[in-house]
This record gives sequence, structure tokens and C-alpha cells, in this order.
Amino acid sequence: MSDASTPPVLPSHGRYAYSAITRRAVYDWPEGKRLAVYLGVNLEHFAFGTGLGAELAPGGPQPDVLNYAWRDYGNRVGVWRMIELFDQLCLPSSVLVNSSIYAYCPEVMEAFRARGDEILGHGRTNSERQGILDEAGEKTLIEETTAVIRAAEGKAPNGWLGPWISQSHVTPDLLAEAGYTYLLDWCQDDQPIWFATRNNGRILSLPYPQELNDIPAIVARKDSASQFADMIIDQFDEMLEQSKAMPLVMGIALHPYIVGQPYRLRQLRRALAHIVAKRDEVWVTTAGAIAAHVAALPEGIIPGSRGA
Repeated sequence: MSDASTPPVLPSHGRYAYSAITRRAVYDWPEGKRLAVYLGVNLEHFAFGTGLGAELAPGGPQPDVLNYAWRDYGNRVGVWRMIELFDQLCLPSSVLVNSSIYAYCPEVMEAFRARGDEILGHGRTNSERQGILDEAGEKTLIEETTAVIRAAEGKAPNGWLGPWISQSHVTPDLLAEAGYTYLLDWCQDDQPIWFATRNNGRILSLPYPQELNDIPAIVARKDSASQFADMIIDQFDEMLEQSKAMPLVMGIALHPYIVGQPYRLRQLRRALAHIVAKRDEVWVTTAGAIAAHVAALPEGIIPGSRGA
């Protein structure tokens, strides 16, 4: 007979233990700064007439020309406008790329490569979810994605974001075993934390936004372009204030077929210009640079499942 006064223990992922952000070790980003800001640019390619895809309007029977063409606008037009904006504001980006982009529009990847931006794995295509695959199939997806990026960029990516933020129970294990050092799928914190992986391994979980993300905000919640820009500004101002007490990471998740639309781009420019105006106070960087900085800190500074 169970003791009714004993708190229930619920099923857990077993990746990390609870850690209150107010009770952690305090550390700095480079130059003594406390707020790190990065842009996560999602470059996605979709199958025509089949598979998954975000929708501007409820899709009809396949081929769903309306939504396919809307998404393809991002690769043909929107992404180039975003690159121009990033160049104007001298902003680096972390490019989360579907590996099929390399065959479809290699010019886009050439442009990001010329800028020196960071390239991360984002699956083969956002027309599929990796989390529904068996372990062998998921391992193959990761291997194929990594091989394409390595061949084009001359090195394998360090970071990963699953297509559709899709994970199986073994995704962190497979990523660590494939040589990835950090993942972006979890939005549970404002600081990086260590995830335990099998065979006594670990991988860093870096904050990636699902609130400050144009798909949940604009596609799902139907926020306007100006509302999304205001969200970015308010998030930045509040986190800059909070970061006086502790280091924080602010990511901004962007998709060219959404914020690359002209009227949304104008509002994005307003928000990013607000951040750039205070760049002396913050570390404007890439996700990979944040992960590398954290990994170099003394053991025990960054929380995780084993008290690390």
C-alpha cells in the first residue's frame, strides 16, 4: 500500500536533473558580457505534392500549390533579402540547413559560406520528421545529412536542430555518437545545460526559442509582423536587464518564407536594428560560438544530469 504523503515520481527523459536558474554558478561571455544573442536561420526544402510543410492557408488536395510556392518563395527571394539585411547590420547567423538545399539551390549556401556563417544540421528535408523513424532509420538520416554538409563545407557541423523539432527517445544519443557537440531542440532554459547520453556520454543543449520563433508566433498564433518585432525588442530589453545577475542566451528563430516577406522584413529590420544599437553591451554571435565557450568552462559550472 503506497504512502499518500509521498510525492509521485513521473516518467522522465533522464537527460538532465532539475536546476533553478537563480541558484547556478555565474560566468561571463567574452569581454565580460552577460547576454549572448544569435540568429537561427532555418533553410528548408520541401517535397512537391507529398510530405509535411508549414501552411499559409489550410491546404487542399495535393499538389498543394499555394503552400508549396509560398514556402519556395523563401529560398528564391526571402533569403536573399535577409542576407542583405544581415550584411547591412553586420550580423552573423547560424544557418540550420536541410541537406537537400545543397542540391536544390547551392547558390544560397555559397552566399552564407562567403559570409563566414555557421552551418548546422537540420535533417534532409522538413517534409519528414526524424522522431517517427526507427533507430536505424534515424541514424541514417543523421549520417546522410552530416555527409552532405561535410562534403560541401569541408567540415562536419557541430550543432543540430531536428526537422519539426522532432526527436525520438534516442536522438541525443545518436547525435553525440555521430560527433555532434550540441543540439537546439529543447526550449526548457535560458542557459546551456548538459544532457546525459548513453554510455556515459553527454551533449550540450543550447537554448533555441519557440516563443521568439516566427512559425509559432506568425503561422500558429497569427501574430502580426509588428507584433513579432515588438516581441524581439521586448525580449531583448528584458533579458539584457536580467543578464546583470547571470549569463543568458537569446536566440531568434527565423524562416525566409515568413520574415523574408517584404512587410515582415521591414519589421524585422526595426527589431534587429534595436539590438545592433546596443551591441557594445551584448555578445552578438553564433550558436556554435556559444557552445564552444560553454564547453571550455571549468567542469561543474554548467548544470546537467550528473551535476556537471
